[in-house]
Amino acid sequence: MLNDIKKTAEASMQKAIEALGHAFGRIRTGRASPNILSSVMVSYYGSNTPLPQMANITVEDARTLMVTPWEKNMVPEVEKAIMKSDLGLNPSTSGGVIRVPMPALTEETRRNYVKQAKAEAENARVSVRNARRDANSEIKEALKEKMISEDEEKKALDDVQKMTDKYVARVDEQLADKEKDLMEV
Repeated sequence: MLNDIKKTAEASMQKAIEALGHAFGRIRTGRASPNILSSVMVSYYGSNTPLPQMANITVEDARTLMVTPWEKNMVPEVEKAIMKSDLGLNPSTSGGVIRVPMPALTEETRRNYVKQAKAEAENARVSVRNARRDANSEIKEALKEKMISEDEEKKALDDVQKMTDKYVARVDEQLADKEKDLMEV
């Protein structure tokens, strides 16, 4: 029973780390990354569709993304959607290919992206702590129901805390890496 509680808590904490990775992928650095365009929605026959579901996004060089829509008639729509997104990108079209150059980041933009990264990291820490809180309350409930002894409760609470510390440290590592990446000129 205690192992199930710990596994559930660890799975929740792992999901928080994965969500943080996706959030960091959407924060633009000076280098081109296809993840940057993952949140762009394109009007596709009347419904909003994520860009990666209707086009191939590749890295042409360190500062340029190449977007190739699967349907040639969607090129203007895709270009319009990239321009309208709040990413500050200006795509250029040549034939059926859209090139998206990544503008160099200014110091102020870098600092704003670092703030955004810190906010995402804090959200991940909160998720990890919420998983800890849920696990701890289940453990205390098991003690109340006399399903476990006080020693087992103490050990289980200690294990959950160690797990929490490990995942919070991973969040901090990812944040430090992202900050370093953002502040690199």
